[in-house]
Amino acid sequence: MVKVLTYFGMTLAAFAFWQSMDKVHVWIALHQDEKQERMEKEAEVKRVRAELLRRAREEDPLA
Repeated sequence: MVKVLTYFGMTLAAFAFWQSMDKVHVWIALHQDEKQERMEKEAEVKRVRAELLRRAREEDPLA
């Protein structure tokens, strides 16, 4: 009986561990995606800003 309970307990613990690792993996992947999107958005803003500054300098060389 002890062997059966030990097996059941270990199986349950392994299942709980597997599920928690799966949730951690999904959480990490989502945050990496969010970080990548934020970095891409910031790079686009910098690129557009640099382009606008370049155009402003070309149009008004005295400024």
